[in-house]
Amino acid sequence: MPERENLPIARNTALLSAALAANSAMLQLSAAVASLTLVLVIGVEGLLGLGPAIVLASGALAALPAGQLMDRIGRVPVLAGGFALGAAGCALAAAGSATGAAPVVLLGLLGVGGASGTALLARTAAGDMYPPERRAHGIALVLFGAVFGAILGPSVFSPLLSGRDLDGDALAVLWLAAGGFMVVAVALVLAVRPDPRRIAQLLAPAPEGPAPAAAPLRELLRRPGVIPALLAAQASFAVMVGIMTLTGAVVVGHQHHAGHDVFPIIGAHVLGMYALVLVIGDLIDRIGRTRALAGGLMVMAASAIGLLWVASVPATAGVLFGLGVGWNLSFVAATAQLADCTHAWERGRLLGFNDFLSGMTGAALALLGGAALSALGVAALALGGAALVAGPALWILRSGTPRGSMALPAPPG
Repeated sequence: MPERENLPIARNTALLSAALAANSAMLQLSAAVASLTLVLVIGVEGLLGLGPAIVLASGALAALPAGQLMDRIGRVPVLAGGFALGAAGCALAAAGSATGAAPVVLLGLLGVGGASGTALLARTAAGDMYPPERRAHGIALVLFGAVFGAILGPSVFSPLLSGRDLDGDALAVLWLAAGGFMVVAVALVLAVRPDPRRIAQLLAPAPEGPAPAAAPLRELLRRPGVIPALLAAQASFAVMVGIMTLTGAVVVGHQHHAGHDVFPIIGAHVLGMYALVLVIGDLIDRIGRTRALAGGLMVMAASAIGLLWVASVPATAGVLFGLGVGWNLSFVAATAQLADCTHAWERGRLLGFNDFLSGMTGAALALLGGAALSALGVAALALGGAALVAGPALWILRSGTPRGSMALPAPPG
């Protein structure tokens, strides 16, 4: 087995992190204007949550087969294909916005969602390259790239929209810029060598003989620590994206700010999601999964309730920053726990299943949250989101999860 120091882990980590920076920039645009784009084209405000729901649902549906495909052919081809799909989706969203063609916009949002769902599985590649005792730190290093996307996105999108009406032509320019970010992400991820799955195989060789098969999903779900991690991941991801994707509607429609004010708020949220990720990754490795999972969910609950009392752009940005920090803590802890529970050849399957559930739950919450926001106002979104994360946090504290890494069953053979 080669020494870990001789493998290009640092280089691969940097490339994956840079690809997620480009994806983060695109994600901010999707979060800020997906709902507004579809409402503008269709003209029905009651469908406010439909755009985000389409993006989230398509991401969820892409995650499950993408995770399984990662276990068969490797992480790099799947990630590159996902980013290429995102570039095509952005181009279609731009064309549909400019021409007012709703079916084209819908196809574009499907592509954008598929890209987002696949890109999030870069966590699988991060988990491959680091040992269990440093796994949360390794995942954090890859996710840290999104911090630069949080800075890059507003610096590109805000000037493109400043002084312009939020119409189809303005949205088309924004979506084309987002597509450029996706093209850069494709180039970056294709430079990752060797594939992180291969690094995992070198660091923890399988037994001699035929390649071991992944355990059935039902067996993976029975392993200690999997269900609490899945529950925390569903709650944290669904509430985070549900609120984030409706931020544009809250800021423009309820707080009555200008369209370009949405981008610094979303940028603050993405900074919250990733700026402290290196510190949080080390913290999770030290304090264990239970405290990290529950603590992150409670921070999210407090932030969601904060939406009741804020109205200014800086205050809203602060609340969204806190929501991102809470997600960071709980979701990275859940990812590390799920990676600890799996061998390299089955890790993509479990994380893909997790992301499928998270995305579908998030899509449902975005759709219901959009309807609630239109009918009842911001209070419904804030209180509903807080309840959805506080409940699982209390259950996890009572049930507990294993501290540190899992004792995996021996592979067959």
